Amino acid sequence: MLMKLWADSRRESLKRDRAIASGFTLIELLLVLVILATLAAIVTPKFAKRGAQAKVTAAKTQISQLEVALDAFEIDCNRYPTTVEGLRVLVEKPTSDSDGWQQPYLSKGVPLDPWGGEYQYRYPGQNNPDGYDLSSYGPDHKLGGDDDISNWSEEN
Repeated sequence: MLMKLWADSRRESLKRDRAIASGFTLIELLLVLVILATLAAIVTPKFAKRGAQAKVTAAKTQISQLEVALDAFEIDCNRYPTTVEGLRVLVEKPTSDSDGWQQPYLSKGVPLDPWGGEYQYRYPGQNNPDGYDLSSYGPDHKLGGDDDISNWSEEN
């Protein structure tokens, strides 16, 4: 009987020792946190660049859609909208010289660029003298710089 009690006590002692030894040390936990922080520092900027790229692509797509609407307006009215009329004549009938205006040329209104700014329209264009200039100031909301997106840039 004494031998059985000693064996049971020994088993319980070994179970406790295993339970204590199976946990993580503070150094192991800190090492895991350092690895996770390093991975986050590497991966996060890559996702941020993808978001910026997506906005540039969206702006180029919207400019192309506005060009189609402006060309349809020109076909119907035999002219492009003036700078003063702007892009709003693609949605609202102009008050003057509107013979041939047949429809709203944009079903959901004039969109804002992906950064929340208005698209800039000028006719006749300074960069397209025989046509119009259509652009977005990009993420900095300022004219000029490498972030402007337009219908005359070589990239489009």
